[in-house]
Amino acid sequence: MKRILIIDDNEDIRKIIGYDLIKAGFDVDDAQDGESGYQMIQKEKNYDLIIVDWMMPGMSGIDLVRTLRRQHNNSLLFMLTAKDGVDDLAEAFEAGVDDYMRKPFSPRELTIRIQRHLQQRVREKDKHILSYGDITLDERSRQVTIQGNKVALTRKEFDMLAYYLSHPDTVLSRNQILNELWGFDYDGDTRIVDVHTFKLRAKLKDSSVVITSSRGIGYRLETRGDH
Repeated sequence: MKRILIIDDNEDIRKIIGYDLIKAGFDVDDAQDGESGYQMIQKEKNYDLIIVDWMMPGMSGIDLVRTLRRQHNNSLLFMLTAKDGVDDLAEAFEAGVDDYMRKPFSPRELTIRIQRHLQQRVREKDKHILSYGDITLDERSRQVTIQGNKVALTRKEFDMLAYYLSHPDTVLSRNQILNELWGFDYDGDTRIVDVHTFKLRAKLKDSSVVITSSRGIGYRLETRGDH
């Protein structure tokens, strides 16, 4: 049974989310603030997914996420927040979250996203090496090299690059990318794809491979001489 930890200072939200997740077959724990949640994570060390509220007294959700990623915690991390700016979105993913939901949100949609992320995590175990141009990506060790030199990517940047490498020289729509990486039929703001793609582009600056824009559609991975 997959284990999930909910960290939110709002008891009602913890109860609502917890009810849906338990009904869906998950083992659920909860914590009322960032510090107590952090202590539970340090003690248990085996949560498959952690749901974190951004704005909490004491240790904020974003600080907790940064701390966990610095410690190489491999749990899937979901951020819940009333913040809705694109800069907030970028900050959350840069910190290391795997998904982001704005309040108010649908507990049912959250459960669906969680199920899809966990399914994708299982599928990742069967993947291996992808290469294109001077880029090599090892999906078992989750390492990326350009011309033999290692490149540091966030979890979502890694998954995005893997998807592009699986479809080279192909225009991928924003919706295709959303459905593959976030695991749900997205109906709203597609800037989440743009934010990650722009950051990934910057990290591929020394490569012979580039991600180009297809106006009004999405993005394409190709060698620099092709565009």
